[in-house]
This record gives sequence, structure tokens and C-alpha cells, in this order.
Amino acid sequence: MTSTMLQIPARPFPYTLRPGLAALVIIDMQRDFIEPGGFGASLGNDVSRLQAAIEPSRQLLEAWRKRRWPVLHTRESHAPDLSDCPPAKRERGSPPRRIGDPGPMGRLLVRGEPGSEIVPALAPRSGEWVIDKPGKGAFHATSMQALLEAAGVTQLVFAGVTTEVCVQTTMREANDRGYDSLLVEEATESYFPAYKAATLEMIVAQGGIVGWTATLADVLGAIGES
Repeated sequence: MTSTMLQIPARPFPYTLRPGLAALVIIDMQRDFIEPGGFGASLGNDVSRLQAAIEPSRQLLEAWRKRRWPVLHTRESHAPDLSDCPPAKRERGSPPRRIGDPGPMGRLLVRGEPGSEIVPALAPRSGEWVIDKPGKGAFHATSMQALLEAAGVTQLVFAGVTTEVCVQTTMREANDRGYDSLLVEEATESYFPAYKAATLEMIVAQGGIVGWTATLADVLGAIGES
């Protein structure tokens, strides 16, 4: 850890990163959302669109690991008995398969099933936090805030999927809890390009009402990985 602050070119204005106090948060890069046969596909989405976020997220992850800065992975998943899955969530719409139903990668969005695991390129390592969350936001019904507070983390740098749902929800939760949050543009994706673009604009609107966004090149350049 170093006390030297780093300036990252960002929108709506430069983001001051405090090395060692900024955790990389990788949201829901799970097989169930990114690979064919998972929950994302069951909703009729083109899951191949999310694969574009894997390599940029991997580059960020390697940069954080190299410096031994804190890393946190999240997985949206539920207990096998679905006791933490509200009926309103499971029963919404008319997909061919619902949360908990069997699929090619096991039961959809159920902890311990192959589909709930993070894609191999971003697999967590020993010492990195892994949060299983039952909702869209990573702070809801989890130990995330306690972990961050215990480690002295004050800033969050985000990657993951999907931009407009779980990523944005967690950034808004973080904003309400006083964290300065930065979303890396290439390291996040949506099944719908227009939704990603709109979310990036919402985050930086009104002087950064939710947080900041920056390009991968500018983040890596600022921390000496360009």
C-alpha cells in the first residue's frame, strides 16, 4: 500500500484513486449470465454480447493482483431451497426456465451449481472476497459493507455485468453509503447496447451523481500498466 494518490482521467472529472484503499469489484461474471444455457439465455438474451467484458476485466484484475490491492467478486445466486428468492422474482414473466429450474449447467442461479460459478478467466484466488448475493445490489443481505469497512476501503472500481442492472444497482448502493465509485467502461456489458450507453450517462450526470466512468486505457495508464 502506498499513500501516493493517482489521478485517472474520467467523466465527469478526474477520479483520484487512493492505492490500497480502492477495491476492484467484479460483478456477477458468472457462467449463468455469460454462457449459453444459463439464466441469461433463458430470458431470451444474446449472451455472447457479455463476453466482451471478460478480457478488460481480466486486465484490471491482474493489475490489482500485481499490487495486492483488495479484490471482491460477486455472484447473484440463491440457496438450494430458494428461501432467499422472493416469489415475485422467481415467478415474473414467462421464461422457458426459471430460477432454480434445471439447465445445461445445473439449476439456474443456485449456489454450488456449475452455472453460478465465475468464468474461468476471472476465477477468484485465495485471499479475494467472494460475495453471494440474493439480489441485484451487492450490499443487500450480504456482508459486503462489513468486509469493506474492516479493510479500510473507501473507493470502489467496478467491472462486470450487466451494466444497467446489478452493476448500476450496486454503484447506487455504494453511493448512498459514501463510497466513491468508478466504472470502467470496457469492463462492463449489457445484453442491450442502448442500456449500457444510457447507464454510463446516468452515472456521470449532474456532476457525477452516482459516480465516475473511465476507459480501461486511462485506468491502466494511471496505475502504470499501460
